[in-house]
Amino acid sequence: MKNVGIPQELIAYEASAGIASRHWGAGMTILRFRSLIEINNINPYVLVSAQDAHQLKPGWRKPMPVRIRVNGEPEAPWRINMMPVGDGSFYLYLHAEVRKASGSKVGEVVDVELEFDNDYRSGPVHPMPPAFGTALENNPVARQAWDALIPSLQKEILRYFEQVKSADAKERHLERAMYVLSGGKARFMARSWNGDGD
Repeated sequence: MKNVGIPQELIAYEASAGIASRHWGAGMTILRFRSLIEINNINPYVLVSAQDAHQLKPGWRKPMPVRIRVNGEPEAPWRINMMPVGDGSFYLYLHAEVRKASGSKVGEVVDVELEFDNDYRSGPVHPMPPAFGTALENNPVARQAWDALIPSLQKEILRYFEQVKSADAKERHLERAMYVLSGGKARFMARSWNGDGD
């Protein structure tokens, strides 16, 4: 994404303050800035400073619903909740589909666009499979790990289960999910979990 007409010294990564404008419609403020993609456990994220978050919604301390694009992608902005750090700043976790669409990865500096989303509704898009729910109830370690996952990753896992059709495949994916949620090192859903380097 080109920042036409914006002085480079204002968009440099070292200068974290965002530039607000109005373009996506609905009269909402669009925040544009550059930042480094970092990782928290297995979750890639961009840190949104307290100053930048204040431009979107002053005084907001709970999870903040936003629409995002990275490097101008995806064309239809992705909806997600930013998670509060506790000091006024927020973690903006980057879903795998956003990273794929933008061609970005951990360690890269990217152009970020944010808009407060008045229409966002949290909660799983797909229901939890009964077998998965039962397995979590019987495994406190996995249950705690599941509850600690960011909402977008929970949704991604439930969507993943929903797309699997055969009973055998569902059972395999359930076993792999429970394994990594219980602390096992493995790859699941194209991610390395718990330090797996394969």
